[in-house]
Amino acid sequence: MSLATIKGIVFDKDGTLLDFHATWVPRAKAAVMAIAKGDQALAHTMLRATGYDVEQARVIGGSILAAGNNHDIAQVWAPLGNQSVPEVEQQLNDIFADEQYGASVPVKNLASSLHKLADLGLVLGIATMDSEAGIDATLGNFNCLHLFDYKVGYDSGHGSKPGPGMVLGFCQQTGLKPEQVMVVGDNTHDLHMGKSAGAGINVGVLTGTSHTAELEVDADLVLASIADLPGLFG
Repeated sequence: MSLATIKGIVFDKDGTLLDFHATWVPRAKAAVMAIAKGDQALAHTMLRATGYDVEQARVIGGSILAAGNNHDIAQVWAPLGNQSVPEVEQQLNDIFADEQYGASVPVKNLASSLHKLADLGLVLGIATMDSEAGIDATLGNFNCLHLFDYKVGYDSGHGSKPGPGMVLGFCQQTGLKPEQVMVVGDNTHDLHMGKSAGAGINVGVLTGTSHTAELEVDADLVLASIADLPGLFG
């Protein structure tokens, strides 16, 4: 692991740039109640089926809610609610990109951390399993979107995690080689994406759904949050 070779960073969004539980649990609850048409028991069944621990009020690391995209969630929720997958996926895209269903909560020092990294000359990108429209919708209020040269979602045409496409797309757009790229995420599918693309360094952060023990198997480094990144390069 050599930080001297790193010229760009690809960030996951939810759980990495945004506090996962504070941002997504309210939205997930709003979405599931809409799809369950107000049936509380059905809503709980849907949530459990995609990785939400109702008793602990926590999304399980590596679950569909933690690591999947809206299509993945729709494939589970639609049959439970006797609806079509495309219909439910569209509802999820709409609800998850609408702040009336829950405000986005950034991780601590989000903008300042990203500004410091950009000031160091690092090229920044976002690769998320949210929709591409969801990137602007959830991060637009935090004075940081202009710092990213690359922003892709599951519907941007680069494939999904843990495949290499999102990272390789970043390399193609920026001219960097995979070994010059650091991938940062809160789930193992982020780290597997980085590994499959040949990224130089894969970093896990603890602001999402995973614990240290889950991340350190695949991560070159596990940090409390992205606020620790500038110090590594400084």
